[in-house]
Order: sequence, then C-alpha cells, then structure tokens
Amino acid sequence: MGPQSHPDETRTDIESSRRRRSVEPVLMDTYEVAAMLNMSTSWVYREASKLGLKGYKLGRGRNAKVLYKKAEVFKWLEQQKIH
Repeated sequence: MGPQSHPDETRTDIESSRRRRSVEPVLMDTYEVAAMLNMSTSWVYREASKLGLKGYKLGRGRNAKVLYKKAEVFKWLEQQKIH
C-alpha cells in the first residue's frame, strides 16, 4: 500500500473516482443555458441564435436536442457586456 492510498479503497475505486472528477461537461442543454442567463427556455430557442448564440442540433424531429458549447455561451455572454 502506497503512502497516498486509503486502506478502505481499492485501486479501481480510486481510478474511477479520478476519472469522474476529470471529466468536465463541454455542452449545455437549453434548460441549463436558460437558467444561467435567467431567461426562459422559449427565449433561448427563439432569440439566442438571432443574437449570435449558435446551438448544435443533435437528433431529428421532436426528439432533437439543441446543445450549446459552454465556452461559446460564456464568450457570447462576455460580448453582451455594456462598457
């Protein structure tokens, strides 16, 4: 047993724990964007693309999801700053 290992944890527990912590979501769904901007989801669907915030449509028809890159949302938000 190494100096950094915990006696109750197995090697696979430690490795899977590290994997879970290291993965940061890259995409946000419409609900997350709406909550972050304090706007409604209908506003995001209707106005965001007109204002320059582009989404990515995954799937087809009624089950399609519109996702947004988190970095692009923050960049777009920064561009909305009033000087």
